[in-house]
Amino acid sequence: MLLSMSSHNVIQYLQEIGLCCSEDGALNKYELLKSSPQNLNLLVTLAGNQKLLVKQKRQIENNGNSHDFFNEFLFQQLLQQFPVLGNISAFAPLILNFDEENSILVRNYLSEYSELNEFYRHKDIFPSSIATAIGTTLAELHRATFQHREYRNFMATAPEGQFRYSFYNPAQGVDSISPEIFGTVPTEALKFYLLYQRYESLESAIADLAYEWQPCCLTHNDLDLNNILIHSRWDQLDNCLIKLIDWEACGWGDPAFDLGTLIASYLGIWLSSLVVDPTIELEESLHLAMTPLEVLQPSLLALIQAYLKEFPMILEYQSDFIIRVVKFTGLALINQIQDTIKCRKYFGNTDICMLQIAKNFLTIPEQSILSIFGVSEAKIHQFPQWQKEQELVPLYYEKTRLRGC
Repeated sequence: MLLSMSSHNVIQYLQEIGLCCSEDGALNKYELLKSSPQNLNLLVTLAGNQKLLVKQKRQIENNGNSHDFFNEFLFQQLLQQFPVLGNISAFAPLILNFDEENSILVRNYLSEYSELNEFYRHKDIFPSSIATAIGTTLAELHRATFQHREYRNFMATAPEGQFRYSFYNPAQGVDSISPEIFGTVPTEALKFYLLYQRYESLESAIADLAYEWQPCCLTHNDLDLNNILIHSRWDQLDNCLIKLIDWEACGWGDPAFDLGTLIASYLGIWLSSLVVDPTIELEESLHLAMTPLEVLQPSLLALIQAYLKEFPMILEYQSDFIIRVVKFTGLALINQIQDTIKCRKYFGNTDICMLQIAKNFLTIPEQSILSIFGVSEAKIHQFPQWQKEQELVPLYYEKTRLRGC
């Protein structure tokens, strides 16, 4: 990376790549948005009130687990190369420029949308209609690309000068404790690794999940609530309620992984609200949560039902699909714990509860279905009659409209 982006040079950079005019210099404004350890985010407001998001990948050691912006750019190229996928572009932001050399990506800023995670936490409501829209949208992505070799081959394209050996399998366990870990992990966090290695059934379940990984369609691969945007008038619109952002990790993958990651993000709202104390039993802590699981279950059920209604063929391809979704939910919870340890250098009682729940999801998924969705697996399928898909017909969004118009 040659150029380090900042508020001091972002306007000049946009002028150089032709996305704004030098004559409007005094009218152009910039703002540093919430950034992450991986990305720097700058919001630029141009003359005419056009808003652009400028993202740059920070130079950090990634140990091969993070993704650059090439995949996100490749995803946009896929949509342009195959117009039949035009419906997918309706829920993905438009990329205006990709600078691979400097690891900079510029896209439209969706000013009428906000992060779904913030929406849930600030309003403390969980409308099933939003979950239904998410389930339908995700199913459309998976269904439209399902078993299409030409899309898979396109997503296998490597950056110039590089070679891709295979698609990344995200079903990875926790590394064994080595001497190097003592310099990077706080002492209290070592308990996580000790507990993890104590559960042989947990390690075995993750290994089985990795072996059973079935890449068959385009997947987002980082689908948590922070990467879903909700329209400010979500309760008035018939379509385009949501957008999926940050496609950096997208690739050819297993659809159960996307759903499991998303469900784990929902469960994170519940788990982060637990009342945890060493003197309180786990079951009591779960029932004392500020946001009870029962409040989230209608949305989780609406999510999975909308997904299956839109993409019933997945059950023919993977008869144990819901079981695998539950397992990937457990794996995603373990990944959340590792992120907490890595970013916040912390491992506490809430994380211990999360680890126990993740273990149950991975080792006894059949029993965990009721815990997550509030109904048995059989009842998940009990909603208005499905019309069995005869073929995969692309669905195209019409222009966003208000309900009743």
